[in-house]
Amino acid sequence: MPTHFQFIKTPLLSVGYEAHAPVNAGPDAPVIMLLHGWPDSTRTWASVVPYLTAAGYRVIVPALRGFAPTTFLHRDTPRTGQLAALGRDLLDLIAALKIDKPILVGHDWGARAVANACGLVPNLASHMVLISVAYGANNPSQAISMVQARRYWYHWYMATPRGQAEVAANRRAFAKIMWDTWSPAGWYEADEFEVTAEAFDNPDWLPITLHSYQHRWAHAPGHTHYAADDARLANPPKQHMPTLLIHGAEDGVSLLPDAEKAAGYFTGHYAQHVIEGVGHFPQREAPDAVANTILDFLASNP
Repeated sequence: MPTHFQFIKTPLLSVGYEAHAPVNAGPDAPVIMLLHGWPDSTRTWASVVPYLTAAGYRVIVPALRGFAPTTFLHRDTPRTGQLAALGRDLLDLIAALKIDKPILVGHDWGARAVANACGLVPNLASHMVLISVAYGANNPSQAISMVQARRYWYHWYMATPRGQAEVAANRRAFAKIMWDTWSPAGWYEADEFEVTAEAFDNPDWLPITLHSYQHRWAHAPGHTHYAADDARLANPPKQHMPTLLIHGAEDGVSLLPDAEKAAGYFTGHYAQHVIEGVGHFPQREAPDAVANTILDFLASNP
């Protein structure tokens, strides 16, 4: 097990997380929590963290449910991947770490975790930054364009027995297709994918991955533990904290939302920042641009 992880127990999980702090950071240093996506790991933030700590922020980088080294505390806990569970996990982690009003930054699944946690608890965060995935995308009946549906082929594939068997047999090869097609060619080193993919060796990765994509389009039932959360998030509440969406201009899976429509979810400051020449993994492809965009956003919205 990597030695740089710390662990903390929440009601359901033993969460593995990285903790980074500025030199001589005091207890009142503001906290930024960075949530990774699928298929990825905490490594996705490695080149962003130094910019944030240099600016005086403490940084917490947890591994999501299903990704090593995070594990469930009990064998009989359902390995649900429904999106409400990601939000509830983040709420439990914030409570366990006793963090007040963190700055929440999430990419892909991590963006869904951040958005859903904020949707469940008003005024949870001081700021919200979503990367590659917009706020308000939980309802199975939501309208999506044919272009977006085509890009979501892997969602539908995992709803079929053939797709489930293929992902079970070849999880790394399946995940690598996403890395190869969601961003411009040549953006990553082969060794980096292999090291990142060690997080997928968690035995919970497969059931959580399959259930997540099946449940979000009503191909599988959710667990009753999250029924009330699912109901609340189906019509996501408006948010009041300053919010930023960062999106790669060459994103091969997520379409950039209409800014005016997206802004309707927010009563406070909302902005969309597009980074040219990068795809679905901006924090990996252009970490300096992502870090500086986040820092500029925070400085402009104290």
